[in-house]
Amino acid sequence: MTQNCSCGKNCITTKENMAGKIAELNPCENCEDVAIKKFSPLNELIDFNELDSDYKKCKCGKRPIDIVMSHVLKIMIEEEIIPQNATLRRHSPVPLPCFYYSTQMAQFIGKDSLVLIHPDFNKKVAKRLTDEVDEVKGVLKGNPQEVNGMIDKDCHMKNFELLSGCGNRSDVMRTLIKNNDEMEKIIINKDQHKYHIEVAPTTEEKLIKLHNYLENSNIKKGTAIDGMCGNGSIGIYLLKYGFEKVIFNDVYSEAIENLKFNLEVNEILGNYEIYNKAFEDLEIEKCDLCVIDSYPQADIEEIIKKAEKIADNVLII
Repeated sequence: MTQNCSCGKNCITTKENMAGKIAELNPCENCEDVAIKKFSPLNELIDFNELDSDYKKCKCGKRPIDIVMSHVLKIMIEEEIIPQNATLRRHSPVPLPCFYYSTQMAQFIGKDSLVLIHPDFNKKVAKRLTDEVDEVKGVLKGNPQEVNGMIDKDCHMKNFELLSGCGNRSDVMRTLIKNNDEMEKIIINKDQHKYHIEVAPTTEEKLIKLHNYLENSNIKKGTAIDGMCGNGSIGIYLLKYGFEKVIFNDVYSEAIENLKFNLEVNEILGNYEIYNKAFEDLEIEKCDLCVIDSYPQADIEEIIKKAEKIADNVLII
């Protein structure tokens, strides 16, 4: 399987390169942290004339995340997107790691490590960010708190705008499933401008909730439905847990295409079916378990009724 995405960079995470990417998150012995006061005006803390791509860079090529974000804010201030007295805490765009593992973000990052999102970005600023800040791989315009993608069959598809660079990201999630003395991991690759940004609970936290539910319930591991599957993490988990068959379904066609890729990346050989429908329109026989992982803003009253009708057990994540 190719490890490069359409941008030509090593954006795609596979089982073959996962361990190396995890190891790269660690700083070298020479990486030196720099404390920036988050609520103080940045222009009072750093001389902007010195703040370029080499500022505070270790010989290993990494910089502290606060220095990287200071460099980002410097450009945003110069382009008058944020005020002259901007602070890291109040005015930073959301930095999304291009490779995410567990719940800790790397404190020292190297080239092409971040995708940035902010509602006031424009193409000029985006180009400067990807050209001048080595660690920035992609720039998105949008509000990270708003729904991205497609909630249900009655809404229009909505995406963040990719202004510059590449928006592909990889999430590697630990599970509580043990295989040959190691805990299984699930890899989800996605083009972030097309997908909702999950904050709380995270996908990994949802997988822990699912695992605990299964461990404490006497559910037959026959057929399960991942009713609003998105990129597929829940359904992939169910197959790894030992279900005989998993039905993946989502109304969002982009998610379905990405799901197929993630099934390949995770080397899923189990029995599964894929549908691209609104859950209410899904025609399915009785199953053992239905898991619903919906958008926080979604009205799922009818979805729950349908799930309870077709499944012996229903879990709302």
